Amino acid sequence: MRIDLHQHLLPSALLEALAARESSPRFAGGTLHLPSEPSHQVEPTEHDPAQRLAEADRAGIDLLALSLSPSLGIDLLPPDQAHPLLETWTNCLTGWRGAHPGRFAIWAGTALIEPDLPRLRRHLLLPGVLGLQVPAPALADPDGVARLGEVLALCAELDRPVLVHPGPAVVPDGARLPSWWVPLTAYPAQLAASWFAWHAAGVSEHPDLRIAFVALAGLAPLHHERLVARGGRFRVHPNVFYETSSYGPRGIDALVRVVGVDGMLHGSDEPNARGSDPGLGEAFSHLLFSANPARFLGPSLNEAKEALP
Repeated sequence: MRIDLHQHLLPSALLEALAARESSPRFAGGTLHLPSEPSHQVEPTEHDPAQRLAEADRAGIDLLALSLSPSLGIDLLPPDQAHPLLETWTNCLTGWRGAHPGRFAIWAGTALIEPDLPRLRRHLLLPGVLGLQVPAPALADPDGVARLGEVLALCAELDRPVLVHPGPAVVPDGARLPSWWVPLTAYPAQLAASWFAWHAAGVSEHPDLRIAFVALAGLAPLHHERLVARGGRFRVHPNVFYETSSYGPRGIDALVRVVGVDGMLHGSDEPNARGSDPGLGEAFSHLLFSANPARFLGPSLNEAKEALP
């Protein structure tokens, strides 16, 4: 099975829920209005499940893992606002799996201000829920790792992995920025900070938790020599993984030279970017698309497949 661990698909039910809101994140006039980023126009055809599957078939992808982008800021809303939106997201899984058996799975989210652990436990145990996604700013430093200690411990207890994804980025009011500005500045910085926080505190506090950082963790591991020069310590941990979205053979090869091949995972970030095989050989392709994702996902992948009609 070839797996894409990182795609975004906005269901109509969630857009309707966001349209009912009076403050961001909200959906109005075909546009997503976000808490601190430029408004984002939603192209309906890009979020059509049938079209997405046709693209996956052309790319040879069997299973699509869908993420409710933490950059929307839903995870950081007050619990009474976050929970209904997160329930809507999770409920959409049933429709996707019913219409397209075996093709879709999702990453769950949780309200981070006051995590509801029983609710999160219920969501994580649903067939087709692969694990928990968290916004990188929530793990921006060792204190952030500590604040989410109970959430992370629950994931470890249930043997569910965690996917770290960029969260909302602060953009000055009235700033005129290219469309690539935030993905190339704020997002890598968030991911690098979360990777260093995990390196400093998460690995020791949650050694059994499998965690993946999207977009090659903002290339943070490439700074390992500087880390050591400034008094830190570096080691490759078997439960830390790196998803490849937006990077090609040069970036992937550079990271492999530091962390090895066993932690590399394929993700495309559709429809924001296009993923493809980096062309680093058949053996590496098998690890990237199949063997490593299966090891990262663990029981949640098997349970998702066993629950299929």
